[in-house]
Amino acid sequence: MFTVPRVKAAILDDYQRVALSMADWSPLNGRVEITVFNDHIGDVEKLIDRLVPFDVVCVMRERTPLTRNIIERLPNLKLIASTGPANASIDLDAAAQRDIKVVHTEYSSTPTIEFTWALLLAMTRNISLESQSLRQGGWQVSLGEELAGKTLGLLGLGRVGSAVGVIGRAFRMNVVAWSQNLTAERAQEKGVQLVSKDELFSTADFLSVHVRLSSRTHHLVGKTELARMKSTSRLINTSRGPIVDETALLKALTSGQIAGAALDVYDVEPLGNPHPLRELPNVLATPHLGYVSKELYRTFYGDTVQNLVRWLDETEEAANG
Repeated sequence: MFTVPRVKAAILDDYQRVALSMADWSPLNGRVEITVFNDHIGDVEKLIDRLVPFDVVCVMRERTPLTRNIIERLPNLKLIASTGPANASIDLDAAAQRDIKVVHTEYSSTPTIEFTWALLLAMTRNISLESQSLRQGGWQVSLGEELAGKTLGLLGLGRVGSAVGVIGRAFRMNVVAWSQNLTAERAQEKGVQLVSKDELFSTADFLSVHVRLSSRTHHLVGKTELARMKSTSRLINTSRGPIVDETALLKALTSGQIAGAALDVYDVEPLGNPHPLRELPNVLATPHLGYVSKELYRTFYGDTVQNLVRWLDETEEAANG
């Protein structure tokens, strides 16, 4: 019987150094040589140099895009194991043309839903500012705001947006929503009010972004939309950075056109250093933590192990005819 030689697998962007502890990797013992990379490489040439030796590349969401240029220059690549049910940053056509299999994992929206509210509440009650002041010897330096009676505007009413709306109603907020395909029936089913795009931006005290990034939603929140918002309004984005025009947002934040923003996603990640969004006092910025939870990581890496075992078995079976 022919045995498939031990393959080399790279786990990319393990920022927290937890990949190997989030799953039982022992089913791969003797079959896969695993190398874990904790740093992120944005330079394409350096990334290709790193990945050339590997048969398998395991990517965490869209942290490292695998473009056609990259895929075509990795001669040993046979499998891309991505976390999540889909990954728009992988060129699937390029992979298919090279007979490179792409596999995915299960996913849960729960951590993103919860994190959206963590950001909104922290921003509303100035928790970061007050905590920093307390550590430096201060005591009560700001005034927070109540959510009850305020309007929560949802840009998108899918799995995440609708759940965020449920929590908003629990806080006794007025919840309204708009997206390009949202119907009155869908909004009513989710217990929120469908409004026009103009009304969404002009009435929301908190505008939370929950649409997928696509050609239609790229810069969906731009100069015109931000200009419609109240000067007391705040923007929350836990979806994808390019949905919001970063240049227009920076201008709105620095000019006082809107009161503030809580951001977990950016045009380019990791966020540049230095970068204005790291410095503005009316921005609560976090490093794309929406999906980063122990529970979801266990799903991601546990499913990745299963995907690798399944692929190895299929490869060995095919080799043996």
